[in-house]
Amino acid sequence: MLEMSDAALAVVQRSHTVVVRAESWRAGELLADDIPVAGGGEDRDRSLTVPERVTLTVPRRDRGVDWDPISPDHALAAYGQQLRVSYGIDVGGSTEWIDRGWFLITTAETDGDTVNVQAEGLLSLIEEAKFVAPFQPSGTLASTVRSLVEPALTVEFDGALVDRSVPVGMQWDEDRMGALSEVLDAWPAVPRVTEDGFLRVEPLDDSGDPVLAITDGTGGTVVRWQSASSRDGAFTVVVARGESSTGDQVQGVAYDRSGTSPLRADGPFSPLAVPYFFSSPLLTSVTQCRAAALTTLARLRRTASRMLTVTMVPHPGLVPGDIVSVTGAGLISQPCVIEKQGLPYSPGEMTLTVRTIDA
Repeated sequence: MLEMSDAALAVVQRSHTVVVRAESWRAGELLADDIPVAGGGEDRDRSLTVPERVTLTVPRRDRGVDWDPISPDHALAAYGQQLRVSYGIDVGGSTEWIDRGWFLITTAETDGDTVNVQAEGLLSLIEEAKFVAPFQPSGTLASTVRSLVEPALTVEFDGALVDRSVPVGMQWDEDRMGALSEVLDAWPAVPRVTEDGFLRVEPLDDSGDPVLAITDGTGGTVVRWQSASSRDGAFTVVVARGESSTGDQVQGVAYDRSGTSPLRADGPFSPLAVPYFFSSPLLTSVTQCRAAALTTLARLRRTASRMLTVTMVPHPGLVPGDIVSVTGAGLISQPCVIEKQGLPYSPGEMTLTVRTIDA
């Protein structure tokens, strides 16, 4: 959860006044520090390559300022401008600001007296960038990640990750984001853009103490099951393959053994193995393959887990990946992890999609 004072945490669990502040920056230069935000919202979905999407509605003219992006260096133009968005809460007569993060403006269009702005998370800088010549990594996994990402994003690594050398002779032709994903899958690790605009690389971990207790019916909160069922793309085992330094194929296998998973390998889904395969020359030992297979299984199994939709008073401290405790829809203090989030930038309700964490 994003940093908030105890007083602010108490306020956001009941109705409160919404104040949003947006700054515009370009190449380290502040272009505007008080963009008049009339409405909009923020959507986050950590199953997407670029999880964050932001929309803003801005008056075309406000306090004598023209917000129509008619020039490349305008604060709302889409030529490298980044928005820093903060959510304000009235705490005892003063405003406490919660940084929601940095977002790259992708489009800005004027419609009558309103400017509609679309922005995305900073990983979009990596997704849109391609190699103009084949890229051959060298050094270690960490140095390769830095080469793929910096200077667009500054990278920080979790201390729990163990770095290792990259095999010689590898090459990626065009897809920079694909190369980054392959490195992280093989490590194994996952990326997360922090509210400060850094790319943090860390182990996948859906454990921890709940940061908030959510109860159906309290303060207008509504908890419902989200129903979906399909065999398309389902699997019961993950197989990760690589190549040793001697040229021999190595592989690691991770079976879905969760007792509550509908796709468990020894369950009724199928009497035979239904595998998900991936391979990478970055995997050079059985141990590395097994670790990669286990992390991939945990990441992909999210789509098969039980999901709930929560409608509640907006809580600007929450972000996907946070653990919450849910009581409702037949559950009592059930640990869940936030997978999707819709946060309004004007008065309204917040929506969460949470995944149950079953033992």
